[in-house]
Amino acid sequence: CTGGGQTKVLNFVNNVHIIKDGLFPIPPLFEAIKENSNASWEEMYKVFNMGHRMEIYVPEEIANEIIAISESYGVPAQIVGKCNPSAEKRLTIKSEFGEFEY
Repeated sequence: CTGGGQTKVLNFVNNVHIIKDGLFPIPPLFEAIKENSNASWEEMYKVFNMGHRMEIYVPEEIANEIIAISESYGVPAQIVGKCNPSAEKRLTIKSEFGEFEY
């Protein structure tokens, strides 16, 4: 997700529905950008990473091991969503600001 918005992942998948429903809290910087630009939350997630650092797509059974490694270096990590099979590539973001489909 680095260097792009939350929707950047759609450039790298096929036949997957990505559901991001556990994102980190949004840093105040992005709230200020939204307020001063009059952008919608849907557009903000499309354009900005919203404070989200890096995504690694792995089977759930090894996610906790990767999270522990990250945290051993002082970098917070968590599971932010899941992937489901789909007839098309899709992304759903569920946040405190609404649910957005891309």
